Amino acid sequence: MIFGIGVDVIRVRRMERWRNVPGLLARYFHPEELSAALSKGSGADLSLAARFAAKEAFGKALGRGLSGIALKDILVVNRHNGKPEIVLFGAALEALKQSGANKVHISLTHERDNAIAMVVLETV
Repeated sequence: MIFGIGVDVIRVRRMERWRNVPGLLARYFHPEELSAALSKGSGADLSLAARFAAKEAFGKALGRGLSGIALKDILVVNRHNGKPEIVLFGAALEALKQSGANKVHISLTHERDNAIAMVVLETV
């Protein structure tokens, strides 16, 4: 059964600005995300924007927002086949458990100016 759905859109330019503020990316992104995204060269901002949108969409799908959750405790990774997946830690994992949902589905897309993420939480 579907517990919640969240969608978010981020302007890619936001990540371009954030990269110029020392320590800001490390505040919002898990080290593994940063490493993977920054290794993409010119595609780094697209990747970071999609991942930030996923974090926001996760909070919306929870139905409670991200209050009390460190954004870097929401890790967005790609499987070997490219499929995105959310891995949760700390307060983010606890919020999922408290919600009663136990499966997270995610879809990411981006183009030149915008990145969009959709998250569906399910009780299985």
